[in-house]
Amino acid sequence: MDKEKLHHEDEKTDIVKFGFWIYLMTDLLMFAVLFAAYAVLRDNNFGGITIREIFNPPFVLGETLLLLTSSFTCGLAIVFANQENKKMVVSFLTLTLILGLGFLSMEFSEFAKLFGEGQTPQRSAFLSSFFTLTGTHGLHIIVGCFWIIVMLAKIVRSGLSVGTARKLTLFSLFWHFLDIVWIFIFTIVYLMGGLS
Repeated sequence: MDKEKLHHEDEKTDIVKFGFWIYLMTDLLMFAVLFAAYAVLRDNNFGGITIREIFNPPFVLGETLLLLTSSFTCGLAIVFANQENKKMVVSFLTLTLILGLGFLSMEFSEFAKLFGEGQTPQRSAFLSSFFTLTGTHGLHIIVGCFWIIVMLAKIVRSGLSVGTARKLTLFSLFWHFLDIVWIFIFTIVYLMGGLS
């Protein structure tokens, strides 16, 4: 009976993972469209600022390091989940959350500075595409942070289970996907635009 239950759980995990991969592919298509829109609109600044005025290398590098480090801590949480070490999973998930919130605070401060200067999405096509692309990524980070909080509460309350491990794996895929998207934002939007 235990073998049958384990087989059923494995099948359920495979179906859920497949469905989640489909979701990630649709998200990838959405980001591809946003990158394409940005590429078309980036030079349409209507006499306003360009990415060269926005690009602050140490600031953007700091955002990037926070997010890449959070990907590493997320990976360590999965390693310890596979070892059923609840304490370390909670520690590394909490660290991932803190790093994610640090990234968000930097992004919000960048947006607030631009809005304070009157550089809003309505100002130009460039700013509209910039805020849409980076803001959509930031919204995904917010969702990821809420997901971490829910998982932390569940792990602290109920411990590690097969279902929790499955959810941690899916979260890890989501979080790493967001890191990959950010690397493209960092490269295409900031580096290529700011240094050209």
